Formats: sequence, C-alpha cells, structure tokens
Amino acid sequence: MSIDVKKEKEGEFLVTVIEGGSSSRYRVALDDEYYNRLTKGKIGKEELIKKSFEFLLKHESKESILSSFNLKVISNYFPQYEHEIAV
Repeated sequence: MSIDVKKEKEGEFLVTVIEGGSSSRYRVALDDEYYNRLTKGKIGKEELIKKSFEFLLKHESKESILSSFNLKVISNYFPQYEHEIAV
C-alpha cells in the first residue's frame, strides 16, 4: 500500500491511497491551529496527514474513508486518534 500526499493550496491536500491494484483519492483540510496542537511543528503537514491515513487504514477500509474531510473530524469517529497521533 502507498499513501501519497500533495499540497493543493494553503490548508488543503490531495491524498491518494493505492492498495491492491486500486486507488482512492481524498481531499483533506488541515488548519494551522490543529496542526500545531498535534505536532508542535515537529513534523510537516504532509507527514501528519500520511500518519493520519495510516491510522485510519488500521481501523477501516480505504473505501470507508470520507472522500473530503477536515482532519479534525477523525476524532469524532475515533476518540483515541489525537492521543495516538500526537507527536
């Protein structure tokens, strides 16, 4: 499986997950305040999003992930997300 994260514009990223010969694409929003709260600037935004997708894919299939979302909403579905992902 591969996860590719590309910055589209400030605060918006395009993520492609390739697994088992098929791919899925997602639009992910990430604001600076949330990014800083989780990482304290220790890793880049793209790396945080990649780690977040690794987390999501441990809990659900790529087809179950919302096609467009703000990174903040992950904790609505998985309360342990912020604790596990924080740097």
